Amino acid sequence: MAISGDPDHGFGGGGAALLAAEDFARRGGNFPASVKQRAYRFDGRGNYHTKNWDLAEGAGIEFNWYHVELPKGNHQLAVAAQYLIEILCPPLRLHDILNLVSNGPYVGHVDGALVFRVNSPGPSTSDFTIRLAARVTENSIITVSLGRVPRLGFSPAGQSLLSEIPSVEGEKASAGAIVIPEHVLEFLLTMNHSEEGDNSVPRTVSNLLVHIIDTHVDQIQDIVTKMELELDSVELDLDKGGSTFKKKMLDDKRFPKMHLNLQRLLQVVSYCEQVFPRVKEKCASKSWFGSEDTVSLEELIGRLRRIKENLGFLVNRVIAVQAGLDSWQSEQINRRLYYLSFLSMIFLPLSVVTGVFGMNVGGVPWTKQGGAGIEDGFLNVLIICSLLLLLLLLCFTFPSLYHRFTIWRKQLLSKSRYFGRRPSFRRSVPNYVQI
Repeated sequence: MAISGDPDHGFGGGGAALLAAEDFARRGGNFPASVKQRAYRFDGRGNYHTKNWDLAEGAGIEFNWYHVELPKGNHQLAVAAQYLIEILCPPLRLHDILNLVSNGPYVGHVDGALVFRVNSPGPSTSDFTIRLAARVTENSIITVSLGRVPRLGFSPAGQSLLSEIPSVEGEKASAGAIVIPEHVLEFLLTMNHSEEGDNSVPRTVSNLLVHIIDTHVDQIQDIVTKMELELDSVELDLDKGGSTFKKKMLDDKRFPKMHLNLQRLLQVVSYCEQVFPRVKEKCASKSWFGSEDTVSLEELIGRLRRIKENLGFLVNRVIAVQAGLDSWQSEQINRRLYYLSFLSMIFLPLSVVTGVFGMNVGGVPWTKQGGAGIEDGFLNVLIICSLLLLLLLLCFTFPSLYHRFTIWRKQLLSKSRYFGRRPSFRRSVPNYVQI
């Protein structure tokens, strides 16, 4: 099989499209074109080129890299395993493929090759479901990822966009200056690494392995940075917005979804913390793994710990904001219940009065037609209802009135004590006895 030159990764070749078409014809109609394959040969001197998809080992200082990019979609693990079986079998066996596609962390040696994976079990369509698996030997690496991995490619030449100060689109730029759109500048500000064109071509398998793990950590860091910027924006909108915006945030369940995504990222980072230290230990014993690359792996493990701490801070912020929204919602509900209780307190005694005078029995005053005093019966009932309302309002406002009366009484007593005491200079003058 051959590979397709994908410009998104910075790889390409003149015959890549023809090789990809020939490879797709051999796959069959059931194999989706969204599953991308890339195969590269490195000469060990800083050069590389595309090659056929034969899963062969390199010779001497040369080594090969075979990368499979599974599509993001609503498919199960069995479908992904079927894709890998058609691509990697043979020479890989079913057991080797299952080690690459299964969920969860794994590190181990299979048939003399180092196999590790950090596959989160979330839905494949989610941007927070990250999967990476690799099979490493002395002269080849086979990697499987879910979706496109940013900055995975490299280029031996090319001018870097960040090598000089660019001009934002819309501003006056000098002749020959680099002009970038504003949205591209915002995207670059969220990145914690250089762009793809700055990646140097690896000279050894250990360099390539460190590069693959580094891009995986960068991908996690980019997602965390975007989450942090999104949370900052939402908090600013909450401070500026009113009750309508808060109600919309509660209806959309924005923060519970954000909390779930952060938990998925924490799971990915936890898997990486379990796998990468063991990968470093196993690679350190290999003769073909450089000591500088071992130090680089240790630095990447330290970055993962810092990312995990940052994720913990983000989770606490999301919980705090959600608690504030829940408190605001409880206050709104309590206020409405307070108004309903007040109305019920007013109309309940009135309904009792009207119910008493509406009874169809004898002996009820002011109900006999043509009797003495019947002309003032309706007015008397209204007076009774008014007195009940005044009594209820007095009972309702009595605590606040009593509190105000207590404060006024304390102020009055303090003033009377101030004016009633003698001046201090009169108390200090001694009483002289006249001789």
